[in-house]
Amino acid sequence: MSKEDQLAQEALEYHSRFPAGKIGISPTKGYGSQRDLSLAYSPGVAAPCMEIYRDHQKVYDYTAKGNLVAVVTNGTAVLGLGDIGALASKPVMEGKGFLFKIFAGIDVFDIEISEPDPEKFIQAVKAIAPTFGGINLEDIKAPEAFEIERRLKAELNIPVMHDDQHGTAIISGAALINALELVGKKIQKVKVVVNGAGAAAISCTRIYKQLGIKAENILMCDSKGVIRTARKDLNKEKQEFAVDTLIESLAEALKGADVFIGLSVADVLSEEMLLTMSKDPIIFAMANPDPEIRYELALKARPDAILATGRSDYPNQVNNVLGFPYIFRGALDVQATTINEEMKLAAVLALADLAKAPVPEQVNIAYNQKDISFGREYIIPKPFDNRLITHVAPAVAKAAMESGVARKEITNWDSYKDHLLDRMGIDSKVLRMVQNRARTSPKSIVFCNGEEYSVIKAAQILKQEGIAHPILLGNKNRIAQLMKSYNIDEKFSVVDPEKQESREKVERYAHIFWEKKQRKGITFYDARKRMQTRDYFGAMMVDQKEADVVITGYSRSFSLSLHPILEVIGSARNSYKAAGMMILLTRRGPLFLADTAVIPNPDFEDLARIALMAAQMAKTFDVEPHVAMLSFQNFSYSSEISKKMAQAVAYLHENHPDLSVDGGVQPDFALNEALMLKKFPFSKLSGKRANVFIFPNIASGNLTYKFIRGLGDIQVIGPVMLGMRKPAHVMQMQSSIEEIVHLATFGVMDAQLR
Repeated sequence: MSKEDQLAQEALEYHSRFPAGKIGISPTKGYGSQRDLSLAYSPGVAAPCMEIYRDHQKVYDYTAKGNLVAVVTNGTAVLGLGDIGALASKPVMEGKGFLFKIFAGIDVFDIEISEPDPEKFIQAVKAIAPTFGGINLEDIKAPEAFEIERRLKAELNIPVMHDDQHGTAIISGAALINALELVGKKIQKVKVVVNGAGAAAISCTRIYKQLGIKAENILMCDSKGVIRTARKDLNKEKQEFAVDTLIESLAEALKGADVFIGLSVADVLSEEMLLTMSKDPIIFAMANPDPEIRYELALKARPDAILATGRSDYPNQVNNVLGFPYIFRGALDVQATTINEEMKLAAVLALADLAKAPVPEQVNIAYNQKDISFGREYIIPKPFDNRLITHVAPAVAKAAMESGVARKEITNWDSYKDHLLDRMGIDSKVLRMVQNRARTSPKSIVFCNGEEYSVIKAAQILKQEGIAHPILLGNKNRIAQLMKSYNIDEKFSVVDPEKQESREKVERYAHIFWEKKQRKGITFYDARKRMQTRDYFGAMMVDQKEADVVITGYSRSFSLSLHPILEVIGSARNSYKAAGMMILLTRRGPLFLADTAVIPNPDFEDLARIALMAAQMAKTFDVEPHVAMLSFQNFSYSSEISKKMAQAVAYLHENHPDLSVDGGVQPDFALNEALMLKKFPFSKLSGKRANVFIFPNIASGNLTYKFIRGLGDIQVIGPVMLGMRKPAHVMQMQSSIEEIVHLATFGVMDAQLR
């Protein structure tokens, strides 16, 4: 099976997994009692109905309209698939809704209308418009798309945008501003060649003109060459860009050009053409999935160029997800009647400005770099930059207010930004950050439980995703049979410590281990027996730098699996104890729980060290740690538990005064910043929501974590081992495939950070 076929099969499995599709509806109000139902529906629902009947604007107060967007298509121009029809376009429209939700917290209904006639399509959209706060038109072929958007914007009083047109225009406009600044060229003087004359190309060129590029300095080309006044085959949209010139071909047009904008087809641009462009050319080759010229070829021909593509594997990705979620977010939050040119330009300038701001460590981590900064390879923000929502959405909202299309005012912009962050959480963004970081430099992971289906499947995902190089420990025949049974067509490195082929390595490992442990009662015979077991063998592979990470624990209890890696690898400092931490990915952001796995009854010094390690781990995830030392009493000294928590806090306050930590405190108080402020204004956690929780003993930590895990709907990473000398982690027994992938991905990042 080819990789393309394998990807297609996995995509089908992904989409068909229960519940089918990618989006759903969740209630936002209580429904646990008869009273709740009487408020949600009959008879209580009559009250908001009548309020809206008397004042239509109150629909935003009493319904979800203000956070609901329709993603609407007729399926006539779906991605690179063409006119595949409304029904076949549904997975793409669900995907667009998926992006709206995860990047901006916007709910979506995808609407596929089987109607190619523009007039009938417009009437259908107008008929359903009262349901929605905004309409995102998607994958509608040109030139009909222009008229459909123009009419709907004119005839509806909610934001309407055809993202295929304006998304690329907004993102590339920001990139162009910054690229011109870097090469020291004035926008009013540059010569621009646009290759492509579809909806995106026309919208891009219009916005470039608004930014200051002169119409006489633009040459647009379609498949027949330069769009000139002499041509008689031009539609209304193309006529807008027709120029009186004798230049006919793309090659001629590029001579002396400062900027190339490609929104056409792959490989249409040659190295020879690039050589004719002016000094420091700007080349945006945005055809997808393959650009007008390969990045490496363009850079080889013109090392002085600034390059951008639509691809994520090269610098300066022009990605629409930088725009549409935040543009609609800002428009919805002020109940705008339209998305006008002022709002689009505000998004352009906000994106351009954000690229010049200092880059947070989280973005550096996500892209495995230490020094991302404004320059030739960073002219637009990265899609994983969490600041996009607080930078672009407010700029759009402000422009709507200033241009007179907002029906709601925002007066406190700091409070609005806090509201945006609270609305979003960063659960899925944290996972994407870790995964993206792991892909930049995959590490080898040895799985001690290689004969388990869940482990093999997780290894397949990790390898195909480019996250890790898995090594499976186990019987080769059993692993091969399992893979055949489940149609897993992947090549893994498989090692069996019990077989003759591993004897030499077992002997070598045994000698190393025996030399370390011979004064602790371990004989060479004992050492050899240990090295023939998978947990010891896998740990020794990491100890001897023959693998980067070891993961075990699937088929045995945590304590039994932990002992070998502690014996072989040990803690980072002999005087310190390792600890276990669970990372819960919640809508309120990640929560870090420790110690949930290792130290049965830590003393106050252990607790202080665990708190410091956990706080440092939170910073790795770009989370400012607020550490709650948990107790069943608030700020008490009356029991052994509360006493040691108070001692740990006193130690941390004295030795680490900049750390936001306090306790002992009950978890419900620690999770409620308002309650902390009201009841304990003296606390370092006053007015803050705790995100790092240190438990007084392993029983309380482990029970809490497992109780939460059992409730479902919360993704987890862990148990993550803190304080180990080398990357070694012990999963929970019978972990899900998803949990194994998460822990292994973190293990790769752990190895990278070391």
